[in-house]
Amino acid sequence: MPILLVILAATFGAATAFFLPRIAYRLAVPGGSPLSLRGYVVTTATGAAIAATLAVAIGESPLLPVYLLAAVPGLLLAMIDLRCLRLPDRIVGLLALVAGVPLAVMLPSRIGPALLAGVLVSGAYLLVPGFGLGDVKLAGVLAFILGFAGWPAVAVGVIVPHLIGGPIAVFLLVTGRSRIFPFGPALLAGALAAVSLTAA
Repeated sequence: MPILLVILAATFGAATAFFLPRIAYRLAVPGGSPLSLRGYVVTTATGAAIAATLAVAIGESPLLPVYLLAAVPGLLLAMIDLRCLRLPDRIVGLLALVAGVPLAVMLPSRIGPALLAGVLVSGAYLLVPGFGLGDVKLAGVLAFILGFAGWPAVAVGVIVPHLIGGPIAVFLLVTGRSRIFPFGPALLAGALAAVSLTAA
């Protein structure tokens, strides 16, 4: 793995993530918290780490720019959900557009399986009580994107969020705290794990 590729990817991730706190703040108001230096630092570092992870996993592939671009609205969705338990439709739609269109152009033979994965996963989440419509839509979009990588990627993308969210739900139940928590970040982390673990 060329170290220069990882450095360039991390730089891109950090540069794009730097502008996200202000956008997230505007979209999360009135539930959002004021902007802070710590928020910028954490977001920038997270964007760099995500991009570097993708570069290491995918390598010198034409798919890398697609996933790097998709990580931008993905990180924004996680930030908004953490702030105010919302997953705005326009950002979810942007994620589907940014990743779905180029993947469909580059991998036309996988459009059918990708669409099927999106329908199956979103349908399953719709039937399970406790998930908001935002979670359902995001899960479907992520399954559609992962469908281009194959069914193993879809499976990882479905399982990992529950491995993350399950212990959190148990902790909230045991401690008697609010049972409502943002599941969007877990879905997005699962998608990142799926891409990283199943990349050819």
